[in-house]
Amino acid sequence: MNGIRTVGRAGARGRAAAGVAGTTLADVSRARDLTRAFCDDLAPALSQDLADALLLAVSELVTNALRHGGGSFALHLTATPEAVVVEVDDGEPRPPHARSPDVLRGGGFGWPLVRSLASGVAVVPRPGGKTVRATFRRAADLNQAA
Repeated sequence: MNGIRTVGRAGARGRAAAGVAGTTLADVSRARDLTRAFCDDLAPALSQDLADALLLAVSELVTNALRHGGGSFALHLTATPEAVVVEVDDGEPRPPHARSPDVLRGGGFGWPLVRSLASGVAVVPRPGGKTVRATFRRAADLNQAA
């Protein structure tokens, strides 16, 4: 088994959903691939800027879950006509915190980056860990299409 499992992909009533779970750095790449395919399948299509922001946020959140959240992640993507929501579950109950960026050793950039890209970010405690939820509004995309 490659450490990743597709949780599901469905569409109904203007909603689309997809998800994967992983335990390795190779699974981070697979999570990005799923996110890219998910974005490509949405109608109306996302702007390239929004799709890029989602890919970057997913990469940061699942990497942080592996590094700081207990070594595994579950990624859930949901889209409605109004927003795309990225949720990442991990096994660490403590919320993420901003660190001073360290250019020499790397690190400290991801959490502030996700918070700046998303329309809203929430950390939701759950049994056995937490869920980090980043919401990306589609309003700007919809206004550009009109």
